[in-house]
Amino acid sequence: MKVVVREPASSGRRIDLLESAPRLRRIVLSRGFQPILMLVMLAPFVLAIVAGLVGTSAGNRNFGIVFVWIVWWALLMVFLVPGLGRAWCTVCPIPAPGEWVQRRGIVGGSNRLRTMGLRWPRRLRNMWTQNTGFLLLALFSTVILTRPSISAGVILGMAGVALGMSLLFEKRVFCRYVCPIGGFIGLYSMTAPVELRVRDRQVCVDHRTKDCITGNERGYGCPWMVYPGKLDRNLDCGLCTECLKTCTMDNVVVNLRRPGADLGRPVRSKKVDEAFKALIMLACSIIYPAVLFGPWSTIKEWAAFESFVGWALYAAGFLAATLLVVPGLFWLAAAAAARRSCGGLSVRQTFNEYAHALIPIGLAAWIAFSVGFALTNGSYALAAVSDPLGWGWNLFGTRDAGWTPFLSGTAPGIQAAIILSGLVFSLRTGLRIGFRHDPSGATAVRATAPVAMFLLVCTMALLWLYLG
Repeated sequence: MKVVVREPASSGRRIDLLESAPRLRRIVLSRGFQPILMLVMLAPFVLAIVAGLVGTSAGNRNFGIVFVWIVWWALLMVFLVPGLGRAWCTVCPIPAPGEWVQRRGIVGGSNRLRTMGLRWPRRLRNMWTQNTGFLLLALFSTVILTRPSISAGVILGMAGVALGMSLLFEKRVFCRYVCPIGGFIGLYSMTAPVELRVRDRQVCVDHRTKDCITGNERGYGCPWMVYPGKLDRNLDCGLCTECLKTCTMDNVVVNLRRPGADLGRPVRSKKVDEAFKALIMLACSIIYPAVLFGPWSTIKEWAAFESFVGWALYAAGFLAATLLVVPGLFWLAAAAAARRSCGGLSVRQTFNEYAHALIPIGLAAWIAFSVGFALTNGSYALAAVSDPLGWGWNLFGTRDAGWTPFLSGTAPGIQAAIILSGLVFSLRTGLRIGFRHDPSGATAVRATAPVAMFLLVCTMALLWLYLG
């Protein structure tokens, strides 16, 4: 295998993965690459919906619950997002029906979309819709995780919204601005060691036809409404690979890079939606283990909607923690950092910049949560795959496999190691931001210290929850 190492304009060394693997490049450039992967993933998700609607109501025996919230979730958070970034968005079946209707075909459809062609409102071109959607899912997550019919309804509802929006709006507006799952995948994909970028930005500037935007006979114009020539981080790129196909200048590449290469760069936007996404995800990564595994059974009953009053109290506390308490504490840390810095940034800008330091510890907390959840409940998959509807089938002879937690004695240690690794990654990112504003280093450490203290408090809370 020939390895091609490039030194792009952005920081760090890159390895052009597709140039190093010609067979993989031919597969990725084929028109059927993404649709075939979507069809493969569509089958188990349809089965999950059917199982949720007509299968057993016992969550631990229902394929819909076990496949989606144990197997898929663990694969997503432990392997796909940290290892391959937005790879799940490449194969996600939820927007597939809408896109196929727009294109009037599954493979090689038209660049002229069958849609009303409405444009997404400018004021909503941010992450607030995704933040709101995620909070709604999170508020009812205990119910969704345990009741198959509601879980199926949520998946079906998301697919219905995606289809409806495809008929109304241009391209993949649902994926770019609405999908609550895609929002945090995009955020955490900035830590991944894989990126899609252009080889030479000047080539894009000089290329007049901009096939990556308009599309051509080889592929579609970017469904995510991204201009690859300006792409400098993973957040907005859905890795659909259409620009790889349409680029007539062979200027789009998929690189292997240093993990977290997107973090710590200047944040040009004054909007706080992205920072709040990081804070909401971090707060939820602490609340979830506290509710599901903590010693407070009353709170778990409230979260499970056993009474409306109890759930209302839980919802009020949950929203207060995710939207006021945690962001408020981080705002205080950012204000202290702004006073100590010599960069001349406002508190809002400091808040936005240092929010990048929350991303590694947030992802690590979710990985730790998912690892524990999968090790404890993963054995349910053996029975569910043999009897997906809970109707007494025994397709693979594993229907009677009992519940067997794995590595129960060592899981807390594994989780602690993951969280501490995330802390180190976050502290490194924070210092990178501090030194960017003060290259001499005179005040960089002092400016980063309040944010580091915030990160330490979050880490201590997580370690207490997992280690006791």
